[in-house]
Amino acid sequence: MRIGELARRSGVSERSLRYYEAQGLLQAERTPGGHRDYGEWAVDRVIRIQALYAAGLNSKKIAQLLPCMRDGDGTPSASATPRLVDELTAERDRLDRMIADLVRSRDVLDGIISTASTGLGAATLSGT
Repeated sequence: MRIGELARRSGVSERSLRYYEAQGLLQAERTPGGHRDYGEWAVDRVIRIQALYAAGLNSKKIAQLLPCMRDGDGTPSASATPRLVDELTAERDRLDRMIADLVRSRDVLDGIISTASTGLGAATLSGT
């Protein structure tokens, strides 16, 4: 499939697909006319790349990880290494810390909203 079709099917811009290729995350065959030609596997690969970016991984880490994943189902392949597992575990721990920080921030904000809402209700009732 051509780059435009891959962009439509994956929901990712052609510019992003070119970037993925430049970063070594996605490979395309070339037609005799020089156009990119992707196999069906590319849709799953692009969706997986997007999910890994959304998880906070950078392109270098994604490039290390992708060869260890099967495109069809995302399960690990035989090329996964203990070092990669350690690095991914550390990345997951980093995300857990970020989530905990965000939950604490949300809790503080909820308290402020609650206090402010109570104060607004009292001010409205007293006519201020």
